Amino acid sequence: MRILLVGEYSRLHNSLKEGLVSLGHEVLLVGNGDGFKNYPVDININHSFHHKILKKFKVGFYKLTSIDLGSFEVYLKTIYHLNKLKEFDVVQLINESPLVIKASFEKKFINHLIKKNKKIILLSCGIDHQCMSYMMDKKFRYSIMSPYLNNKSLYERYQFQLQYLNKEFTELHDFIYKHCNGVIATDMDYHIPLLGHEKYLGLIPNPINIDKVVYAPINIDKKIKIFHGINTSAEHKKGNHFFSEALKIIEKKYADKVDIKTTYSLPYKDYIKLYDDCHILLDQVYAYDQGYNALEAMAKGKVVFTGAEQEWLDYYNLNEDTVAINALPNAKKIAEKLEWLILNPEKINEISKNARAFIEKEHNYKKIANTYLETWLKS
Repeated sequence: MRILLVGEYSRLHNSLKEGLVSLGHEVLLVGNGDGFKNYPVDININHSFHHKILKKFKVGFYKLTSIDLGSFEVYLKTIYHLNKLKEFDVVQLINESPLVIKASFEKKFINHLIKKNKKIILLSCGIDHQCMSYMMDKKFRYSIMSPYLNNKSLYERYQFQLQYLNKEFTELHDFIYKHCNGVIATDMDYHIPLLGHEKYLGLIPNPINIDKVVYAPINIDKKIKIFHGINTSAEHKKGNHFFSEALKIIEKKYADKVDIKTTYSLPYKDYIKLYDDCHILLDQVYAYDQGYNALEAMAKGKVVFTGAEQEWLDYYNLNEDTVAINALPNAKKIAEKLEWLILNPEKINEISKNARAFIEKEHNYKKIANTYLETWLKS
């Protein structure tokens, strides 16, 4: 099959591509690398307004004219590459806004893809209209929107998420759902809002390249190493402040037993290098399931504090705190879980092995690639 993957978040499409290529398929990946994370893509379609001065000019021009120069530039680049983006058996969009541009330009671009290719599949990954509506209706016990729902003064921090509910993005959502062959969820946080929808094709777990991500057995020599990587642009929706507060409790109580490292907004390559020697990784709070960073860390044998809610445990038939630690939006409870591991280091080794085994069983990139192929063919 010839497959076009459009957009990239958290290396999902890169890992899927590696799985598909290993099975003998032709794959082209188009995207912008997801900002500072700079994930590899075959065709990089991005704007030129990243420098501070150019960014200010773009913002000023938008205020005067309501024209987003960045979105317009990206759309022009898609037109330039259009001959390379046709006659594919499957086109998969990583999100309703795969190029992260204004909805009107996304719609024009996606319309070109619909006309020139056989099948369009949408992933529910990142933020989209469906999951935003579900979160804003407070149907989850907690979600990435909880801080905003509890404190509307955070509006500026949540403008990116909230735009998926505006008129333009709602129209884009309706347009894609009307013309796509189906929608796939990448984890429980997207699976639950899609249950019962006529276009829903099911949950396919995130693919992890277990041949590239090497497992390292836990070796606790002196201190237990805890890593907390913060993406400052997403710290509210990840709930990083709960981890920071919990770490203060632990540092005060067990300074002689732990080595804590905190970093801010690192590129992906630097991020994974820095956490390589940790034993415990603090990922995110506001989630029911694991995102990509958590899964790769689990594949390496880290004990990860992340989304691991009861719905996830039931789906995979797991027991609590055996594969990952469910990080609740409560600093005291997170500190208690950390303390449990510090006082029972044998549990760190046990969970480390279980985490790798889970990734090999449920997230093997070749197995997942095959599941995608089967799902595409049925759609």
